[in-house]
Amino acid sequence: MERKKFRFRKVVNDIPLNYKFSLIYVIGVLLPIIIINLVFLDRISDLIKSREQQNLEISLERARKDIQDFIEGGVAVSYTLSSDKNLYELLERRYGNLIEFYDTFDEQLRDRMNSYMPVNNQLERITVFTNNDSIVSGSNYQVITDKVRESEWYKQFSAANKHMFLAAYQMSAAPNVASNAPYLSVIERMDVYSSLNTYEKLLRIDLDLSKIYDIIIREKDYLSLYLVNGQDEIIMSAQSGYQRGTKDPYPVFELQDDEHKEDIHIVPVGGASYIKSWRIIGVTQGERIAQAIMEIRIYAGILASIVTLLTTAFLYVMLRSYNYRVKRLSRHMQKVTNEKFDLIQIDEGQDEIGDLIHNFNRMTTKINSLINDVYKLEIQKNNLEMERVRAELNFLQSQMNPHFLFNTLNAILVVCTKNNYSDVTDIIKSLSKLLRRLLSWKEDLVTLEEEMTFIEMYLKIEKFRFRDKFDYQFEIDEQSLQYKIPKLSMQPLVENSCKHGLQAIEGLGIIKVKTEIEDGRLQVTISDNGKGIEPSQLKEILFNVQNEEASSGTNIGIRNVYRRLELYYEDQVRFEISSVPNEGTVVTFGIPLKLLERKNS
Repeated sequence: MERKKFRFRKVVNDIPLNYKFSLIYVIGVLLPIIIINLVFLDRISDLIKSREQQNLEISLERARKDIQDFIEGGVAVSYTLSSDKNLYELLERRYGNLIEFYDTFDEQLRDRMNSYMPVNNQLERITVFTNNDSIVSGSNYQVITDKVRESEWYKQFSAANKHMFLAAYQMSAAPNVASNAPYLSVIERMDVYSSLNTYEKLLRIDLDLSKIYDIIIREKDYLSLYLVNGQDEIIMSAQSGYQRGTKDPYPVFELQDDEHKEDIHIVPVGGASYIKSWRIIGVTQGERIAQAIMEIRIYAGILASIVTLLTTAFLYVMLRSYNYRVKRLSRHMQKVTNEKFDLIQIDEGQDEIGDLIHNFNRMTTKINSLINDVYKLEIQKNNLEMERVRAELNFLQSQMNPHFLFNTLNAILVVCTKNNYSDVTDIIKSLSKLLRRLLSWKEDLVTLEEEMTFIEMYLKIEKFRFRDKFDYQFEIDEQSLQYKIPKLSMQPLVENSCKHGLQAIEGLGIIKVKTEIEDGRLQVTISDNGKGIEPSQLKEILFNVQNEEASSGTNIGIRNVYRRLELYYEDQVRFEISSVPNEGTVVTFGIPLKLLERKNS
């Protein structure tokens, strides 16, 4: 047994990942969904058939009860009228002339029948027939003539030889109308009082067939209903309706063969003698059950498709995450054999495969670090130091333009000689302090407050040179003064604005120096209202500033500021230059506060 288990495990381990995932999908997802849906459909089909059978029985019983109540309503009115002794007396009376009859009719007979109509909406007409020829035929009272005796309803009643009879027949709706209409009438012999039986009296209550038709139509979604009399004649159905324009006899309902016998349901309308032989036959709408089953199959198919689609997408995402990362790990392991220690640059994740990738990256990083410690790291440090020294040399070369010192001293000499100015003392003091600060500044990092003091001395000297053509403004955030920045990070930018921005314009030139704390950064902005820079020239300046190869030429001051900031803060510095020709130039750099030291911190 152990041997077989080992072999089976070996077979499983030898299957490629893609095939394993396909087997997981087919056996673990598709097969259960198919089996569950087949079982579900079989069970649901049985439930639908059972539910539809119950609905058929309910529908048939509801129709039977409504039709019985409909007929019984007419029977109840018939019983009431056949027990009306006063009506008997009026029908037994022998009237001497028309006037006497019409007086009696107006006083007692006219509304006697009509009073039952409003409360019994299933009644269409109530008619009393008698062979008392002193009564004038009309309205609800008719004399039994030979024509009446030849009518279908009278023949059926006479042949039945019953006290009460339910007759279905056809006759003309009006004397001058050729077409026939179906009738359903409750007929009762009025012979309750033996002392008042001189004349034959019959009570015929015509029922409103449209009400029965409405009942049959109401149930057509469940059953095709047929109202059948004792002779198996179809009195009412959804196909025949209740309006017939021919003299054709009622069709006979024929039972189908045994194969479809289960689709036919027969119930008696009632147990009374006058309707005992009447039945309601319901024929099952086979397509209804088939449609219901088809609908549930479509629903189950859609549901199975949605579930399959969702599970497929879910498994695809899950398994792709597994397969993709394992393949990436395998490829990078092969690279390690070729002395390529590339990191796996993907979202590792926090599962076991993610831990494996994370450990692999750490391993390759340590191996690469060990190699760099032997020879590459030393070379890189030497190059970095050379770059720093070169940047410092360029910085020192560009700190103060010698022409600025000579021009300033000549200006002081000329002014003192010609005008005998005494206020040049402050300028000389500022110049002395400025030179002393340049010679004594040993620290690489100074506070922004010290940098601003140096800039202020420089700008005082420039203002002395240019007089009314030049002015400057400071907007300093007090919180920013305690942060340390590389020394002379701002002075070259201010000097550049004076040299290139203001000397070529007419009118008052203004330099603004602004510092602020914004969004976790120290923002320094130097702006002027000078001649500005053309877009093409600005593009070239930005290229030279950011390109390491451009170590000489113009814009050395700006480039040295940029390189010093980059050496200290790497790519965390935001250095921007914007300019509009004939409007001015704005130079801004921002340093994250978390990278800056503070005074006495």
